[in-house]
Amino acid sequence: MTMFHFLNCAILTFGPHFVYYSATPLSEYDTLGTSIKTAIVYLVTALVKLVCLATFLKVSDSENFDPYQELLKASIGFVDVAGLYFALTQLTHRNISQNHKFQAVGLGWAFADSVLHRLAPLWVGARGLEFTWEYVLQGLEANANLVLCISLAALGSLMWLRKNKPKTLIPIIYLCAGIVATMPSITSYLRRGMGWKLPEVVGFQLLASLVIAFISWQLFAACQRPSF
Repeated sequence: MTMFHFLNCAILTFGPHFVYYSATPLSEYDTLGTSIKTAIVYLVTALVKLVCLATFLKVSDSENFDPYQELLKASIGFVDVAGLYFALTQLTHRNISQNHKFQAVGLGWAFADSVLHRLAPLWVGARGLEFTWEYVLQGLEANANLVLCISLAALGSLMWLRKNKPKTLIPIIYLCAGIVATMPSITSYLRRGMGWKLPEVVGFQLLASLVIAFISWQLFAACQRPSF
């Protein structure tokens, strides 16, 4: 029964990544190499973030929200943006379109994040004798993160790869990218500053990911239209 619970949570956490790859044209254009390279870039980026966090953040036993520490953490979090920039602009891709490139990059980034942060807790905790909703919620959180990563990659492709985008949309693109990049700090404030429980935070992440995805889709579609 415990192994069954683990398998259910693992499928909920990692299954959508494989479904997204198989159900979209990514599998037809063989973009797996791009996703794997992006996952490696993510691991290097995560190592850099870990070193920065260990160097500049102080260890605190308090669970209270510290604005200075969270601001510093959010600033370090922009290392992810630098990693995505490298993945989108510097990696060698096959002859794939911009649409498929940002999706492959976002998918690889999200999958590496889920493996790094959720696989070990699932393996240790979800096989416990006592059932808990925590790992189901972690799976839903991974789904929200998948949508946010693909949205951030789409916004990044508009910022760095799309040259002829309407100037009126540029501030909105950068604003949305900034919101997605600081989402960990936002959720940390909801947990520590506002006292939200895990189900409430995950619900917020799911709703926010859908809103950001819709806005990113509209922005990408608007930038695709020919200008006259």
